Amino acid sequence: MRDPVSVLLNALGWIGAVVMLYGYSMVSASRMAGDGLPYQMLNLVGAIALMVNSSYHSAWPSAILNVVWSVIGLTAITRMVAVRAGKRTVNTP
Repeated sequence: MRDPVSVLLNALGWIGAVVMLYGYSMVSASRMAGDGLPYQMLNLVGAIALMVNSSYHSAWPSAILNVVWSVIGLTAITRMVAVRAGKRTVNTP
């Protein structure tokens, strides 16, 4: 019987890969905006899942890549939320 933690973390890695590929395919097919919140969220979730999986397997180059990918995604999402909040503040009478 396989270790349940190993099975869970391997599944997490596969889910992360599928999530990121889904986002990329949607942008490539012009069905989702590459600068939109949904795409950024997919990238962030996928990168975090792959980061955890890569770290578990001691695949440090991939883990570090996904840390950086997550920081980029989190920065983009933070900016989008701030811009939306600013627009609500400006448009309020």
